[in-house]
Amino acid sequence: MNKHIKSVTAETTDLSRRSFLVGTAATGLVLGYAGVPGIGEALAAPQNFEPSVWYAIAPDGLVTVTCGKADMGQHIASTMAQIVAEELGAKWSDMRVQLASNDPKFNDPVLGAQITGGSWSTMMNFEAMSRAGAAGRMALTEGAAAAMGVPASELVVRDSMISHPKSKKAMSFADVVKSGKATKSFTPDELKAIKLKTPDQYTMIGVSVPQLDIPAKTNGTAKYGIDVMIPGMAYGVVVTPPVRFGATVKSVDDSAAKKVPGFIKAVTLDDKTGTTSGWVVAVASTYANAKKAAQALKIAYDGGPNAKVSSQSLLDEAMRLQKQEDSGQFFVKDGDPAAAFGTAAKVLEAEYTTSINIHAPMEPMNATAEFKGEILHIYSGNQFATRSGAIAAGAAGIDPKFVVMHQMWLGGGFGRRLDADMMIPAVQAAKAIGKPVKVIYTRENDMTMDFSRPLTYQKVKAGVDGDGKLVALSHDVVSAWPTARWGIPDFLTPSVDKKGPLDSFTVNGADFFYTVPNHHVRAIKNEMAHNATPSGQLRSVAPGWTFWAVESMIDEIAAAAGKDPAQFRISLLDGAGKNDGGAQRLRNTLLAAMGLAGYGSRKLPKGEGMGVACVSSQERATASWTACVAHVAVAPSGEVTVKKLTVATDVGTQVHPDNIRAQVEGAALWGLSLAMYEKATLKDGGIEQTNFDSYTPLRMSQVPEVAIAVIANGEKATGVGEPAVTVIAPAIGNAIFNASGARVRALPITAEAVKSAMKA
Repeated sequence: MNKHIKSVTAETTDLSRRSFLVGTAATGLVLGYAGVPGIGEALAAPQNFEPSVWYAIAPDGLVTVTCGKADMGQHIASTMAQIVAEELGAKWSDMRVQLASNDPKFNDPVLGAQITGGSWSTMMNFEAMSRAGAAGRMALTEGAAAAMGVPASELVVRDSMISHPKSKKAMSFADVVKSGKATKSFTPDELKAIKLKTPDQYTMIGVSVPQLDIPAKTNGTAKYGIDVMIPGMAYGVVVTPPVRFGATVKSVDDSAAKKVPGFIKAVTLDDKTGTTSGWVVAVASTYANAKKAAQALKIAYDGGPNAKVSSQSLLDEAMRLQKQEDSGQFFVKDGDPAAAFGTAAKVLEAEYTTSINIHAPMEPMNATAEFKGEILHIYSGNQFATRSGAIAAGAAGIDPKFVVMHQMWLGGGFGRRLDADMMIPAVQAAKAIGKPVKVIYTRENDMTMDFSRPLTYQKVKAGVDGDGKLVALSHDVVSAWPTARWGIPDFLTPSVDKKGPLDSFTVNGADFFYTVPNHHVRAIKNEMAHNATPSGQLRSVAPGWTFWAVESMIDEIAAAAGKDPAQFRISLLDGAGKNDGGAQRLRNTLLAAMGLAGYGSRKLPKGEGMGVACVSSQERATASWTACVAHVAVAPSGEVTVKKLTVATDVGTQVHPDNIRAQVEGAALWGLSLAMYEKATLKDGGIEQTNFDSYTPLRMSQVPEVAIAVIANGEKATGVGEPAVTVIAPAIGNAIFNASGARVRALPITAEAVKSAMKA
């Protein structure tokens, strides 16, 4: 029997934070909760010392850091606490974490919104958290100096203690908070002027401290969205149409559902946000009864305009669009590739494709909606609270400022929870029956209604001169535009040919750090795919397909020029012009991976080979420098065995070494999964794969040896959750060519494709 818990919000949501003393630079996008008067005062805790919106110190000395990021197993909340603790001088055992609500004061200080993705969190929050910690230390120190009657400059802060060596006086953080002496405030300019520690002074950064979220996750007290219980709530199970998007409901016969015990109502969604189409939610007293009722509903659909669309028609349309010279917009337009091709000694052309891929996190999508007076409360784990609050408001027909998001721990996200579709049936069902409703997707709902990684088609043309030097490269990328779907202009990028904004999250990575004098990249929106398969941001986003094409083509060019592919890359990473800095770091990671793998020095048996790739995922401005050497064995049948992946990554400053290694390993294995095993297909407008029997990610038995080299050189911290995803597929493809001479250009790589390429 389900047990109702009276309070599910206290540990994850604190709306009481009064205006913070330490300012941030947060500006920009505000779509959600706007601080409705009266919501938070009841929870106020004025006895705490709150030097920043990001943390509070209680009279018992415990420091609770509020994380504005979605924590989906990457331990970002613990990472934020670690950065604060470094500058604050707190003892690690005194640190706690909680998750933020959708109050805009918790917006990312760089992005100006609450969004988690792109491996941006650590790099974009490192400075803000550091300054918040340092400001708190300074305020506590000043308060302690006043209480002890000594100069603040003579005090030492360490392990939550403030001591005066000369007088041997000391106060704990708890003592200072209880004294009420910590009152110093900072203007934004004063905050910016604080001198932070240099890497050689770190005592906490770079240490694999125990992750703060693990105890609750291992003893079962951590609350995920699927765990939310509210007294009197009902359950909803969605019934989705056979077409991914565009279908409408013609009629609903609930006569059989009415015979299911506990059945309450079948609600046909009226989704004016355009997120869903043709959905019905069956509501009942228990989840089991809601599932039975959903199965009993007889629904007639109009399949809509996408009812006959298939994967092949999406690909055909992409190829048609690419051939049109005036389609798309330019993302990169350096030099004149067309002219250079005319004088090149050799010109190569190749087409690369990737299939539809599904996120499939272990915790299926879910959300609980509850109306309390004029306030709509949403309980869910979500990566984009700013936008999701607005979506929930749109579903409810209310102003976004009346939506309060209660952030929960996420059982996997990978970009899937940037969307808010799961909130719409919960909201409209709760509104329809006048009770809180929790909606949980079945695995089948989750897979067939995923905001998937789009099918992509890429055409690359390259020219080399008589010395085998790459002199021109044109690259066309055709796909749905996942970020344009959000309808937020700030996330789009002006095209260099001034034909309007483009979705750079479809072409990032194509603007590589190689020196190529004539280089064009064209982003082409596949409108058919955009409408039929609403796409999302799957871990690594565009670099997951652009580097598949770029790094495969670089290998093909090297082979055509008779050069070693690794040395060929090194020659292109000369750091000239705009590539200065980035190219050298990428070259260093490539050399590190080569050395660790024994590339070029190990003698391999016949049928085995090594392949290299190096990437600057994610965007150029937020790059993490990553290289891979893949070692494979290829059988005459075309079967490929990945024997070892060697990955080197330059992360600048490493906050938590064990966590970095874990994330890079996970990313590498996801990259392997996408390269070799994962494929979804569209038929008659619907995703054909409905569960893990037909959509088959990497299994444990297929995991190869993985070697990781982390380069921590004290540069600015970079992201680590996604880059390694993007480097694996081209490294494997290049290794297959090295082992067998078979060039594969489509993902996932199959034995049939390899064998066919052997014969070509």
